[in-house]
Amino acid sequence: MRCSPNPDYDRGRVYRRCGCRDDRRRQLGTNCPRLAADPHHGTWAFAVDTPPTDGHRRTIRRAGFPDEVEARIALRRFNEGLALCVITDPRQRTAEYLGDWLEEKELRLKATTMARYRTYVEQDLIPAFGTIPLIDLTRQHLSAFVTAQLRKGRGRVTVYRIMATLSSALGSAAYNGRLARNPARPPLLPRPASAPRHLWTEEQTARFLRFTHVTDPLYADLAELVIGSGIRRGEALALRWDDVHLTDRVFFVRATLSAVDNNQLLLTAPKTKGSRMWVALSDRVAQALDDRAGTRAFGSITDSGGYVFHRHGRPLHPKNVLDHFHRLCDKAGVPRIALHDLRHLTASFGLAAGVPLPVISKTLRHRTLSTTANVYADLTRFAARAAVDAVAWTLDNADRAILGQPVCHAQRPWRQHPRPHRQLPAYQQARTDELSTPWPMWPGDHPATTRLTQQQKEPAPGFPSTGSHNRLHSRDDRI
Repeated sequence: MRCSPNPDYDRGRVYRRCGCRDDRRRQLGTNCPRLAADPHHGTWAFAVDTPPTDGHRRTIRRAGFPDEVEARIALRRFNEGLALCVITDPRQRTAEYLGDWLEEKELRLKATTMARYRTYVEQDLIPAFGTIPLIDLTRQHLSAFVTAQLRKGRGRVTVYRIMATLSSALGSAAYNGRLARNPARPPLLPRPASAPRHLWTEEQTARFLRFTHVTDPLYADLAELVIGSGIRRGEALALRWDDVHLTDRVFFVRATLSAVDNNQLLLTAPKTKGSRMWVALSDRVAQALDDRAGTRAFGSITDSGGYVFHRHGRPLHPKNVLDHFHRLCDKAGVPRIALHDLRHLTASFGLAAGVPLPVISKTLRHRTLSTTANVYADLTRFAARAAVDAVAWTLDNADRAILGQPVCHAQRPWRQHPRPHRQLPAYQQARTDELSTPWPMWPGDHPATTRLTQQQKEPAPGFPSTGSHNRLHSRDDRI
């Protein structure tokens, strides 16, 4: 809605009308003869013309005021809001309010979020609730809409997002005093559970990387970066050489590449404030970036200020990247996963190697530790099992050192083979007083071998000598 260049706070008129009807059931309005005879008959109203928005003039009329003073106060408040492009009309329709809400949000939200909001508002919310006055919108209207959408076969995730958009709009109306409460709270549709996540194993990941390093080095280096650093897809596609410092083994995340309506490419700010920070590089990822910077990248030296992953200087389109990534999965003989799941492999392999959860949360640049724990709940149960096993393992060692024998019989902590360069924590290291192979049975150790000749007392082929036999038994006595 446009502002009036010369705001007139006396715009409009105040009059008295009634709801009486004639023989044809038409309202008499201001022409009722009882209005002149009875000063208490009917109610007061105001009418005001608003500036045109689509080339057509609109007149807003509101009635029901008990006297002329109340009607003039309401008219003046309406004109004051009109001068600031604010509609204070208590009977404003929901379609008009949602349009004003989108214009307000456009100054604060990202273009990708605004595109999704605008689609939901224009294609779903306005056709369903646009003609209903905002103040008359009830929870029954919303419940009927949700039921109708689900019966049409609409996805629960889509319906949930539509209602979340409406809840945000109505929440702003309640915060600004336009509504007494938000009818969309609590949510009418519970948040749908996330689909089960199917990640690659270590063998499948290594197979895919080996295959793509030979067939498509560009996507091999992209996968190495996402898996090795845990950055998001858009952050990897928006990475520039100015933000990469290979000598310091670090790079900076400053932007993310987004596709508005899956068509227009746009560089926006990272997802959260904490996402805009530095990320460490391992030797493997640094080698992949070094390959991108060399002559291997399309046969020419890459521009120092250009994109790390590009096609002839232009950034890769996220949709094309996903489609080509799936084709490479099929050729490499590994299951298809989302490109974002490569980021989840960072957490999976880190937890399997014994990296603490807070360190993984900082590596993934999550806002809070609870976010990491909730997203990777299926992986953290292994870390929880390792934690309690480590406590029992420590107490078992203490009892063994004091009493000479174990009191509790705790099993070894759960672990996988770590990387060669990583040293195991103390509680995961093997005991030095345990034998890795079973004891050999010597002649004379079993009751059935009490009568043996001198030849039988000689050690059998492949067994230690007699001196070794004595040393083994002396060690057993110490245990």
